[in-house]
Amino acid sequence: MNLASFVGIAAALLTTFGFVPQIVKLLRTHKTDGVSSVMVIQIATGLLFWIIYGILRSDSIIIIANSIGFLLAALTLILYLVFKSR
Repeated sequence: MNLASFVGIAAALLTTFGFVPQIVKLLRTHKTDGVSSVMVIQIATGLLFWIIYGILRSDSIIIIANSIGFLLAALTLILYLVFKSR
């Protein structure tokens, strides 16, 4: 594996699963303190654009990584809305 591949894989893993710690915290505490819904929406929108870009480029890695990230961002937003209303 060359350096560029390693950096690309590391970047994809870190950004794809970046919302997992926030999801775990929301599920454990049921508290939304410190969660910015605007930030989650902004990142989810950016991920959606990455998915579109991946489709336009026919790049399955970009599509898959950002689709997973988008779903995790959406889950974060759903949990935020559920726990914020309590």
